[in-house]
Amino acid sequence: MPLPPPPPETPESGRRTSLPPPDRRLRQRLDDGAEACFRHANRAAGRRCTRCGRPACAECLEQASVGSHCVECAEATRPDVVTRARYWQASKPAIVATSLIALNVAIFAWMVLASGGEALAGGGTRAHADLALFDSWRTGILETARGPVRVSDGGDWYRLVTSGFVHYGIIHLAFNMYFLWVLGNQMEPQLGRGRFAALYAASLLGGSAGVVVIDSGGFSAGASGAIFGLLGAFAVGVWQHGVNPFSTQIGTLLLINLGITFFIGGISIGGHVGGLVAGSICGFVMMAPGYKGYPRWSTWALPAVVGLAAVVVAFLAAG
Repeated sequence: MPLPPPPPETPESGRRTSLPPPDRRLRQRLDDGAEACFRHANRAAGRRCTRCGRPACAECLEQASVGSHCVECAEATRPDVVTRARYWQASKPAIVATSLIALNVAIFAWMVLASGGEALAGGGTRAHADLALFDSWRTGILETARGPVRVSDGGDWYRLVTSGFVHYGIIHLAFNMYFLWVLGNQMEPQLGRGRFAALYAASLLGGSAGVVVIDSGGFSAGASGAIFGLLGAFAVGVWQHGVNPFSTQIGTLLLINLGITFFIGGISIGGHVGGLVAGSICGFVMMAPGYKGYPRWSTWALPAVVGLAAVVVAFLAAG
């Protein structure tokens, strides 16, 4: 259809305006016989949407994997917010493990600043006295070579958890965080965010229970108990899939760390063994292959039961 005639010139029409000139590359005027854009009747289409086939101008087309889509088709094919969130999570395979690493590093940085740098070398600080675990934590009296020392008023149940987030020196922190990063990237995509976090928590509490039952005297701290729990669960999962874990790198790594635990002094045997036992028990169900037929709820219930049992054992053994 022909365009209407331009309006007559007026004295105001000769004035300059601050508006930019139209971009004729994008807004090409419609000529006689040209195909019009389905959204702008006075613009030439030029191309069609490769999905719906409607003619559209350059402003109404978006680049697609194949051809171009009009704005309506592009909106229709765009995933909703929930789906986009799932895609984003899928591209980040170890969110929980990364968050745990960030939390441990942040706490260690706070310890370094609060101690004036003494925490870097691995010495005991006020944070260890306040947050680390010892066998008689319920009474608050620490047995030392010089005799009993009152550390707190007793009943510091939070030490069962906080002891897993304080470390003795930068090397202690670095080793634990490295293993958490490696195991987290292997196990978290398989278990899922929530179940991986539940396994980590159950292993941490199992390590705390082991400290109270086996160790005596001195403070115990670090994420080693939780790391040993992840190692144990992974090894059990490999075994349930029909592979001897000790013929793999995970079995070799577990044996090396157990050797270090028992033959090098100053290492919490109870924390490592307790975490290993707790994680291995959880691994029988959580890391089992699908044909075992375990119900889905059991992969949540078992770490909760193991963690609760560890807390009960720690309360009874603390005296």
